[in-house]
Amino acid sequence: MQPKMGKMDIDYQVLHDAFFKYQTKPKLTNHGDLYHEGKEFEVKLREMKPGILSQELKEALGMPEGAPPPWLINMQRYGPPPSYPQLKIAGLNAPIPLGASFGYQPGGWGKPPVDEYGRPLYGDVFGVQLVEPVTYEEEPVDRSKHWGDLEEEEEEEEEEEEEMDEEELEDGIESVDSLSSTPTGVETPDVIDLRKQQRKEPEKPLYQVLEEKEERIAPGTLLGTTHTYVLGATDKTGAKRVDLIRGQKSDKVDITLRPEELEALDDVTLAAKYEEAREEEKMRNQREDFSDMVAEAEKKRKRKMQEKEGKSKKQKDFKF
Repeated sequence: MQPKMGKMDIDYQVLHDAFFKYQTKPKLTNHGDLYHEGKEFEVKLREMKPGILSQELKEALGMPEGAPPPWLINMQRYGPPPSYPQLKIAGLNAPIPLGASFGYQPGGWGKPPVDEYGRPLYGDVFGVQLVEPVTYEEEPVDRSKHWGDLEEEEEEEEEEEEEMDEEELEDGIESVDSLSSTPTGVETPDVIDLRKQQRKEPEKPLYQVLEEKEERIAPGTLLGTTHTYVLGATDKTGAKRVDLIRGQKSDKVDITLRPEELEALDDVTLAAKYEEAREEEKMRNQREDFSDMVAEAEKKRKRKMQEKEGKSKKQKDFKF
């Protein structure tokens, strides 16, 4: 590195080729996968199939061409792997390749797994059982026709169906003509309107200005108002009902009669007794005037406030 030269002793052409010519895209994780250290060195098991050895694995195990895998001897002794019951393994449940032989010599395929009668334990290890190849019979294909052409039989069937439908329609029309559904003396209208008739409701006003009426506050009332509002015709019926109820309540008056008065009782005396009792009831129900009570309570409150102020002045004047 040369000082104060503004550059390094590097071949920039090699650096350019390393990034833009020989650089390869690294292995990236899929969308949603969580990365952890060493994930790029994991083996993708989806590309691997059980029973098929890659050339790299054969070279790593030191297997020459046509030699069995080193775990075949143990499989012949203990049985095939239970996780793959349908897996075909040469020398165990499948015949060995051509040119190979059983034995424990170098390149030998061990001892075939058989029972005491010489019958294979796990499958056709000798290749004696002949499996007939499955043949599928192909249907004859008519090359004269093209794909998408309509078949003649379908057209004929459709014509016959149309003729049958026309005949049935004619029979139905005749039967309808013979039996008239409309009663005698009623004419069929030329136009029938099946649409629903919309009801036109009268428009209601959004608001109503009430008439203001001045009132005089009665003596003795605590919460009075100087003006009232005249309600509409709808509220007059309610007011009449309230007045009627009040009248019914006020009309109920108790009248005391003596036994000797019952003999000479007539309508005039009964009406007089009723009016007298009604006047007494009104006098009894008349409200009291609370103005004197309010004035007296106000005097008491002012007297207490003056007494408190006098005590506070005496306390201020006193000195220790």
